[in-house]
Amino acid sequence: MGLRQRLLFSCGLVLALPLLVGKLHGAGPVLIAYGGFNETMAPMWVGVERGLFKKYGADAQVLQTRSGQIMMATLATGGASLVWAAPSSALSSTAAGMKLGCFAAGNNRLSRELIVRKGIESTEDLRGKSFGVQSIGGGAWLSTMVALDALGLDPDKYKLNMRVIGDTGTQTQALLSGNIDAAVLPYSYADMAKRAGARSLADVGALKVVYQATVMCALKDSSTVTPETHIALTKGLIESLIYILEPANRREVAAILKRNLRLAKDEDGESSARTAQLQMPNIEVGLNVDSWKTVRRLVARINPKVQEVDLDQVIVSSVIQNLEASGFLAEMRKRVPR
Repeated sequence: MGLRQRLLFSCGLVLALPLLVGKLHGAGPVLIAYGGFNETMAPMWVGVERGLFKKYGADAQVLQTRSGQIMMATLATGGASLVWAAPSSALSSTAAGMKLGCFAAGNNRLSRELIVRKGIESTEDLRGKSFGVQSIGGGAWLSTMVALDALGLDPDKYKLNMRVIGDTGTQTQALLSGNIDAAVLPYSYADMAKRAGARSLADVGALKVVYQATVMCALKDSSTVTPETHIALTKGLIESLIYILEPANRREVAAILKRNLRLAKDEDGESSARTAQLQMPNIEVGLNVDSWKTVRRLVARINPKVQEVDLDQVIVSSVIQNLEASGFLAEMRKRVPR
């Protein structure tokens, strides 16, 4: 099934979303759909629960979907006003005909490890092995491809098999049960896997990788998302990132992540809070063109049409320019803990 057909199929699935989605959308909240279920959601969960988006006039709410494809279909069919998406999903959807504008990123470090099951001792042992991802072309797939690219491991030459397993927690369990051989996991889930006997082959976070895992996007012809909405959401996002980075808030951030990720232990919530800090140690939320060029190159391996996407048509720089000109970003940078 081609990308366009998968997108249309996903659109059909979205028609079966609960009526609650429509009620929320009609009642006023700005509904943001997401697919990834890990610390990349930290700025959104913290911003919503601490009222940091509302502070700037955006009553943001979030809606979990099963994958990047369904997330983008939710946006296309009006089930959500915006998406918190991997750049790979944004580029694939643009190549399929969607007119998207992406304007702010929530993380710029790949705070992950390459974790493998028992019996794999080196990268050479990875030949012919399987990696767990949530969907082909989605955020977990992109993190895996970026990590392998940084490590010099060509998936084709090594005959690596990308298996659709599920979200980050499901990938971790699949690794421990032997259903997959490897996964590129956030530090928090990597710690869980290592406690259970898995091992780390590489700390990807230690590499100098130019990367943005999740970005906020909306349809360019949206009748509900205005430039003012973009600015309000970006201000709330920045406040959320500062809140996460503030040491005094560590316990509250850990509690929010433990609850939303449904973690069993306090120590896992604390590990997630540390991961959330490491994945975005600043508030430079503007979209990085070099990062997007890398994403476009990697996604083109599975969808050659992505090479034709004009990044200038997807990346919206006016929001950050506005916040720079108004002095907002300069003031917020002063609040970032040193």
